[in-house]
Amino acid sequence: MSERKNLTIAVASDERTYLTDFVVAELQRRGHRTILFGPLAGDDLPWTRAAEALANAVAAGNADEGVLFCYTGTGASIAANKVRGIRAALCGDAETARGARWWNDANVLVMSLRATAPEIAREILDAWFSEAVKPEERATIAHLEEIEARQA
Repeated sequence: MSERKNLTIAVASDERTYLTDFVVAELQRRGHRTILFGPLAGDDLPWTRAAEALANAVAAGNADEGVLFCYTGTGASIAANKVRGIRAALCGDAETARGARWWNDANVLVMSLRATAPEIAREILDAWFSEAVKPEERATIAHLEEIEARQA
């Protein structure tokens, strides 16, 4: 599969860092439009609120997908996944990102500010934007949606 381009990507973090700036620039270099939240947009938001804002944008269709950061990535993943329709995946390497797209149809990529080097982030983005859910996984994704619907 070739790399997906011309998407609108929501990007959020609880702090602006070299990594967040690198990833935003990399997304734009790849031809994506970015919508920034939290400190990336000049707003002082804690990780819960930054994650919620990004997840709401993706769930509402204002962004095609999201890229989210926090110190470990765990808290942001948990917060984003509280929003109906979000499948946020914490990815520390390209293979995990590839699997998140293949088997989980993840729509929010989460990276750790502490543990992700820019070169690894580039590899993660390569995998994320080059893969899509495998057709044989559609029933599993539908089951995830059924589980989510029962929680409402």
